[in-house]
Amino acid sequence: MVPLFRAILAGGSLRDRVVASAGGLAGIVITAAVSFLLLKDMAPLPMIVAPMGASAVLVFAVPASPLAQPWPVIGGNIISALVGITVGRLVPDVALAAGVAVGAAILIMSLLRCLHPPGGAAALTAVVGGPAVVSAGYLFALVPVGINAVLLTLAGLLFHRFSHHSYPHRAPSLPQQIDRVSDPHPEDIDRALADLGETFDISPEDLALLVARVSHHARIRSGQGRRRGAR
Repeated sequence: MVPLFRAILAGGSLRDRVVASAGGLAGIVITAAVSFLLLKDMAPLPMIVAPMGASAVLVFAVPASPLAQPWPVIGGNIISALVGITVGRLVPDVALAAGVAVGAAILIMSLLRCLHPPGGAAALTAVVGGPAVVSAGYLFALVPVGINAVLLTLAGLLFHRFSHHSYPHRAPSLPQQIDRVSDPHPEDIDRALADLGETFDISPEDLALLVARVSHHARIRSGQGRRRGAR
C-alpha cells in the first residue's frame, strides 16, 4: 500500500510540509495585503505578481536551499525583471523575446550569485505581462516586483523565527564529538560533485556536514555491531 505522504525531499516530514503550507499562506497574505496598501494608487499595475507564489514555495518549504535565501529572492526577482524589460524593448518578436529574457536571466542571476527559479517567471512576465507592464517600463522591476520580493523575504524572516528553521540559512557547526580528522575536505566535495555531473539543491557546507554526520553514525553502528558479534 502506498503511504499517504512520501517525502521527495531529504529530511522533509509531513509536519514540515504542514508548517511550510502555513508559512506560504501567511507569507502571501502579508505580501499581498501590504502591497495593496502601498501600491493602491499604482493601478492598473498588479499589486502582487505571480512569481511570488513560486518564491513562497522556496522560502517556506525549503528555507535551507541556496535558491531560497534573501539575496536570491530579492535580487533574482528584481534583476530578472530588469532583464525582461530590456529584452522586451530590444527584441520585437514576443516569442523570441520571451526565450531570450528567460535565458539571459538565468545567466545573469548565476553570475551575480542570486539564482532563483521564480526569476525566470519575473523575466517572462516583463515580456508578456500586457500593456500595463510594458507602459510601466523599468519601474515594474521595483513596483511591484521589488516591493513584493522584499515583503515576502521579511515575512520569511519573521515566520522562521518560530518554525525551528534558520533563515537566512547557516550551516550549523560540527559537534565536538565528531572526529574532525575524518571530515571531508571541500576539495573532496567538489571532486565528488564533478564525478556525478549533477547540480544538487544544497550548499557545499551543508553537504560536507551531512557526509560527516553520516560517517559519525556509521562508526557508531559499526562499533555496536562489533560489540554484538563479540558476545
